[in-house]
Amino acid sequence: MKTTKYFQVTRVRPDREIIKDEWIQHVVQFPEKERIQADARIRRWARIEGMENRYLRVILLPDGETVHNAFFDRGYKQ
Repeated sequence: MKTTKYFQVTRVRPDREIIKDEWIQHVVQFPEKERIQADARIRRWARIEGMENRYLRVILLPDGETVHNAFFDRGYKQ
């Protein structure tokens, strides 16, 4: 999985340490929703059953494969 330096730094935060690589890859491959940001980065969301059906948001660079950020989105609305 390709990642940015920002992702590597934020990943060690206590609220991000629990996020598994397999969950991130699931969101990248099988998003339930996708949006393109004004800066061309890509937001993708998918529900993670192993985390009480919470929604994981993954931010990708415009190349569609480099992970820039990943976190559980408390404000997600379908």
